[in-house]
Amino acid sequence: MQDPFDLMDPSEDLPSTPTAPVRPAGYLDGLNETQREAVEAIDGPVLVLAGAGTGKTRVLTTRLAHILMQGRAQPWQLLAVTFTNKAAREMKERVGSLVRAPVEGWWVGTFHAIGARILRYHAEAVGLNPNFTILDADDQVRLVKQYIDVHEIDDKRFPARTIVGTIQRWKDRGLTPDKVTLNEGADLAEGRILNLYRDYQERLQQVNAADFGDLLLLCLELFQKQPEVLQKYQQQFRFVMVDEYQDTNVAQYLWLRMLAQGHKNICCVGDDDQSIYSWRGAEVGNILRFEEDFPGAKVVRLERNYRSTPHILAAASGLIAHNEGRLGKTLWTEENGGDRVRVRGVWDGEEEARIIGDEIEALHGKGHALNQMAVLVRAGFQMREFEERLITLGVPYRVIGGPRFYERQEIRDAIAYLRVVAQPDDDLAFERIVNLPKRGIGDATLQVVHGLARSERISLTRAVAKLLDTDEIRPAARKTLADLSEDFSRWRGLMAMVPHAELAETVLDESGYMMMWKASKAPEAPGRLDNLKEMVVAMEDFDTLAAFLEHVSLVMENEDSMVQDKVNLMTLHGAKGLEFESVFLPGWEEGLFPHQRALDDGGTGGLEEERRLAYVGLTRARHRAQVSFAANRRIYGNWQSATPSRFVDELPQDNIEMESAQGIYDRHIGSGFGGQGEGGFGGSRWQPRRRKQRAVTLEDTDWRTEVREAKTDFSEGERVFHMKFGYGRITTIDGEKLEIDFEKAGTKKVMSSFVEPT
Repeated sequence: MQDPFDLMDPSEDLPSTPTAPVRPAGYLDGLNETQREAVEAIDGPVLVLAGAGTGKTRVLTTRLAHILMQGRAQPWQLLAVTFTNKAAREMKERVGSLVRAPVEGWWVGTFHAIGARILRYHAEAVGLNPNFTILDADDQVRLVKQYIDVHEIDDKRFPARTIVGTIQRWKDRGLTPDKVTLNEGADLAEGRILNLYRDYQERLQQVNAADFGDLLLLCLELFQKQPEVLQKYQQQFRFVMVDEYQDTNVAQYLWLRMLAQGHKNICCVGDDDQSIYSWRGAEVGNILRFEEDFPGAKVVRLERNYRSTPHILAAASGLIAHNEGRLGKTLWTEENGGDRVRVRGVWDGEEEARIIGDEIEALHGKGHALNQMAVLVRAGFQMREFEERLITLGVPYRVIGGPRFYERQEIRDAIAYLRVVAQPDDDLAFERIVNLPKRGIGDATLQVVHGLARSERISLTRAVAKLLDTDEIRPAARKTLADLSEDFSRWRGLMAMVPHAELAETVLDESGYMMMWKASKAPEAPGRLDNLKEMVVAMEDFDTLAAFLEHVSLVMENEDSMVQDKVNLMTLHGAKGLEFESVFLPGWEEGLFPHQRALDDGGTGGLEEERRLAYVGLTRARHRAQVSFAANRRIYGNWQSATPSRFVDELPQDNIEMESAQGIYDRHIGSGFGGQGEGGFGGSRWQPRRRKQRAVTLEDTDWRTEVREAKTDFSEGERVFHMKFGYGRITTIDGEKLEIDFEKAGTKKVMSSFVEPT
């Protein structure tokens, strides 16, 4: 393979000072003052703090073109690193159009692509051949499974995907097996994960393969073992540029630092206020300490925003100013006017979805394109209510960054179980879950079952029943299938005895499916559990299991691929880099946003990342942004009294417009809770008492008891509904205190103001 340095003319000595530009510098026209400053700051380390909507991509691509046009480097002497292939392609196209010529031989691509390119030239130095294979995620899992067996690790407690995820996180931190501390691996895979990691790495080398984490990890090893190779690349790459620097992990950070130590002409573009990916290894500290890593670095702040209205920018800036771990900047715009950020309190999540759905429909009726509207949620389970509402209204929508709620893997699995309960002859559903979670039913056993079903033209479940009385399948598999058949028989017997939502909980629990995800250490496992619980909540809106399954079938058929104009539903994490005319931000409540898990796991750092996520959400909006929160929210079947997120309290009063639904806050105007009284809305008067979700008790006498006029003329034996405990009948009345025998929760004492007649 040709050495990349053969592409260079060794006699060529590029000047260290700019030469006359090859063409007129018209490509600089249209840049504002700070953008031009960032483009023309060629020599030495430069940090470009690019706020949302400030023209970051334009600065980065124009800077590349400027270096070429000034004759400061040849294309192959530029290293430009991005996070996605799409961004790399866009960068190449834009630079080509600016210099009005094809740009050949340069190094523009993702971290992994550039790392792989370097390793191909120097594979032997790290124990590989140049034609090494790059394993995908499935290949990694299959290989790790082999060593799970070798080390006798319980694959139910420590699934292969969990171990792969742990190894990848170590690689993202630049940790080879010898650098992982014993404490880090002590509680993983029964204390044997470090041995497994070593064996895994040795096996990769034996089969001439590398995984994605190795593409940078092995580069670091190469540069450390052979400093002359590192020196050659330092000399070649006269200018290093990196996009989205706030999202780099430790390995990427070390790789960049090593390559930039030659000329120190490194330009990092990013926004510390948009660092929201710590859960996948991103270190916001990388951008915060740039000036320490590169003394004398020039910092250019891009603060002029070309996207949003003044009120939206001021609201976002006021919110993010509460973070201490930031370099600091304030977005501004030359635009005038625009609506304030609307902040709306609603009674519950269902009303929130109804109001937002109605507003989307009204805007669309006025000519607002649906694809310029977005609903951005903090947690995936929130999407279901919005999907249901938009379907009811007949408004087309798309889920960006993932499947629609009922198309998610875990929901499809759960529904497959329920389909087999309701219809034993549903072969497609039975095939999906017969070995999920793993039950040791292999392909050979399934082939026997399929063979009998085809020959006798019966369903798979009937074929299983017949085979249980034969020796056609091995005893262990026969015992497993017998247990599964018995489970389904028992669950069918419960259909007429318990509510179908409760039946679903029983099926998911007794089948081991919920436990499978609870045991999983995969990053997506908590979200999958949340979605399963939300599905059970959704079932309560239907009279029967059959009605729910029919509804799901109709929902799945609702997608009209021919319609291009659709409302966008996505998580806040998935919205980064996008922009819309109108943005709806529901669920701004303590425990949901900021998410309790982030607070518990990350402390102050977790809170600040949640606040950055809120900042990202607000700055997606061009002209309209609406924040909403509910006084009550049904989470996983239980009603919880909710309190507004502290982020609501941190929004600048001058840039928001409070709207209360159903008079929730009418009695509190002037009290500092959504009012304009002493201290305004921006204080923290009620913040301390809402840090933790709690159930409503008899001692509760706060604003929630005044939301509506309470019915006082209840009678014993009357059927009522309580938002937390469900349906029940009154057994005893003592003034405003009622003793109620609830259908699910048993006997409880509650205040009369918290129940409604049915």
